[in-house]
Amino acid sequence: MRMKYRVVWATGWKVVILAISLGWLAVGSAMAQQRSRQQLEKEKKQNVEKVSQIRAILRKTSSQKQATLGQLKALNQEIAAQSKQINLLTEDVKLMNSEIQELRRSSNRLQKDLEKLKKEYGDMIYTADKRRQQVNPLGFLFSAESFNQLVARYKYLQQYSEARKGQVRQMEKVRQEMLAKQQDVERKKKQQQGTLAVQVNESKRLEGLKEEKNRVAEELSEKEQDLRTELAESRKAVNRLESAITEMIRREIRERQERERLARLARQKAERERIAREKAAAAAAAKAENADTDEPSAGKSETAEAKSTEAAPEAAERIARKPDERRNNLLNDEEAALASSFAASRNRLPWPVTRGFISDHYGVKPHPVLKGVMQDNPGIDIQTSPGEVVRAVYDGVVQYTTYVTGMYNIVAIQHGDYYTVYAKLKSVSVQVGQRVKAREVIGVVATDKDGVAEVQFQVWKSTSRLNPESWLIDR
Repeated sequence: MRMKYRVVWATGWKVVILAISLGWLAVGSAMAQQRSRQQLEKEKKQNVEKVSQIRAILRKTSSQKQATLGQLKALNQEIAAQSKQINLLTEDVKLMNSEIQELRRSSNRLQKDLEKLKKEYGDMIYTADKRRQQVNPLGFLFSAESFNQLVARYKYLQQYSEARKGQVRQMEKVRQEMLAKQQDVERKKKQQQGTLAVQVNESKRLEGLKEEKNRVAEELSEKEQDLRTELAESRKAVNRLESAITEMIRREIRERQERERLARLARQKAERERIAREKAAAAAAAKAENADTDEPSAGKSETAEAKSTEAAPEAAERIARKPDERRNNLLNDEEAALASSFAASRNRLPWPVTRGFISDHYGVKPHPVLKGVMQDNPGIDIQTSPGEVVRAVYDGVVQYTTYVTGMYNIVAIQHGDYYTVYAKLKSVSVQVGQRVKAREVIGVVATDKDGVAEVQFQVWKSTSRLNPESWLIDR
C-alpha cells in the first residue's frame, strides 16, 4: 500500500526533472541564437550608419549641376552599402525562420511535458481515490501501532499532499511557458513580415541607385577628353607627392646615418682616449716598479709597451665596429619603441576623418569611366563632407609639411620608421617637429572645383608604400 504512494510520488518528480532538463536545452539553443542575433543587429546598425553618411555626402556632391567623378564614386559606395543592407535583411529573415522554428519546437516540447504532467496527475488522483475507497486516510493514520509510526504516516500523507500541489503548480508553470512561446511565435512572424516589407523597399531603392549611376556614368563618358586630361593631371600630382615623400624619408634616413656616424666617431675617440690613459698609467707604474732593475727587465717592459700600443688601435676599431644594441635600423630607443607600437596597431588605427568612405582604393585598378585605362593609387582617398577636420591616426612627430600642386597641403607624421601621410588638406594646424597624439587635429580637408571633399591617406615603412586599408579599423 505504501509502495503505491511512493511510486506515484517518485514518478511525478521524474516528470518534473524531465521538464527542467528540456527547459535547459531550450535555454542553450536560445543563447546561441541570441549571440547570432546580436552580431547581425550590430552589422545592420553599422551599415545603416554608413549608408546615412554616404547619402549625406552624395547630397552635397549632387548639388553640382554637372555629373562628377566624386558623385559617381559616392553612388558606387552607396550601391555597395545598399546591397549589403539587403543581404543583411535576407540573413535577418533566415534567422527569424530559425527562431520561429525553435520557438515552435520549444512550444511542442512544453505541450508534451504538460500532457505528461496531466497524465501523471491523473494517475495520482486515480490511485488516491482507489486507496481512499479501500482504506480511509484517518483510519490509515490512527491504525498505527505506535506513536512513532503515527508521526511517520502523518508526514507521509503531508508529503503526498505537497507532491500533488507541486504537480499542479508545475502544470500551471509549463502551461504559462507554452502560451508565452506561442505568443513569441506570433510576434516573431509579424516582425518577419515587417522585415520583408523593408527588404522590398530597399530593393526598389537599389534599383533606383543603379539607374542613377548609369545616368551619371553615361554623362561622364560624353566628357572623355576632359576625364583623360584630369587623369593626366592627377597622375602628375600623385607622382609629385610620391617624389616629395620619398625624398623626405631618404633625407631623414641620411640624417640618421650621419648621426650614427658622428656617434661612432665619438665612441672611437672616447675609446682611444681611454686606452691612452690606461697605457700611460701602465707605463708609469712599470717605470716606477723597474726603476732599480737591470737592463733586460727594461727591455721586457718596452716590449710589453709596444704590444700595448699596437693593440690599442685594434681595440678602438673593434669598439667602433660594435653595433649599438639599443638601435634598430638607426632608430634611437624612443623611435624604436614607437615603431614597434605602431606595427602592433594594424587593423586598429582610427580613421583620419570622423565621417566618410573610401572613394578610391589602394593600388592599381580600372578607371570608373574610361575603358581600358588603369590608375594607380599610392594610398586611399576618403571622401567626406566639406570642412571636415583631419586627425592623426597615431602618436608621432610631424616630419614634413608642404604644398604640392594637385594635392593641396600635405602633412607627414613619423612613427619610428613608419610614416603616415595626409594630403588634400585645405589648411594645416601643426608644425614640423611638433609631437602629436592619436586623433589630434592636424588640418581641414580641401574641397575641389567639383565640390568633392576628399583626403588622401598613405602609410609608409621606410621608403616602401603599404596598403592603408589594412591598418585602419573596420567601419
